[in-house]
Amino acid sequence: MDFKKLADEVSQEVLAFSRDTSGWKVTKTSITVSWKPSRNYDGHLYRAEGIIPETPAKLIQFMYLPEHRSKWDRSLHTYRMLHRIDSDTFILHTITNSFAMGSIAPRDFVDLVHIKYYEGEKVIVSSVSVEYPQCPPTSSYIRGYNNPCGYVCSPLPENPGYSKLVMYVQPELRGNLSRAVVEATMPTNLLNLIHDAKDGIKAQKAHSAHSSPKGHSSSLLHKK
Repeated sequence: MDFKKLADEVSQEVLAFSRDTSGWKVTKTSITVSWKPSRNYDGHLYRAEGIIPETPAKLIQFMYLPEHRSKWDRSLHTYRMLHRIDSDTFILHTITNSFAMGSIAPRDFVDLVHIKYYEGEKVIVSSVSVEYPQCPPTSSYIRGYNNPCGYVCSPLPENPGYSKLVMYVQPELRGNLSRAVVEATMPTNLLNLIHDAKDGIKAQKAHSAHSSPKGHSSSLLHKK
């Protein structure tokens, strides 16, 4: 499979999602979550929008690099890089925790992930599930499938230190789940993901401030 060609195609599809303003039905409003019928499978394409206190370039790394995301995303049991194709294209393996109060068992996914930079500091991380021989399905987890999905990050015009994060997801969880169960849980999962990202950014900044020379010296003074 030509992973690089596929990555470019999916990146363009996610960009098209971000430009399509018609047909979305809002399901959550504290952080805006909406959906529309998917063109890729018999289900929904979900969109979640939130404001994150970080620049797009830093936020994107925080959202997809295993050394960051594994620390803040409570929905994940395992998140690891299987293969680096180039500096902006990777294959990642994800194992989720159970969710919906345990009614949905853990799933695993193998995804091709690609980062693309646009004018105006917009950054898009696109992904799609792929078959990867070095990580075949096992009996331990149900192998899910992510149709083309991704994150679109752009700076807020009124505050460039903040980002507007828009997520697009359309997962097939497979197994014996009814479509109604999936549709009932997805909006809450997206809300939780944005809340976790915000909390993770805050914790990272607090840790960085505490680890700075100024924070270190004030800590020593306090101990005295």
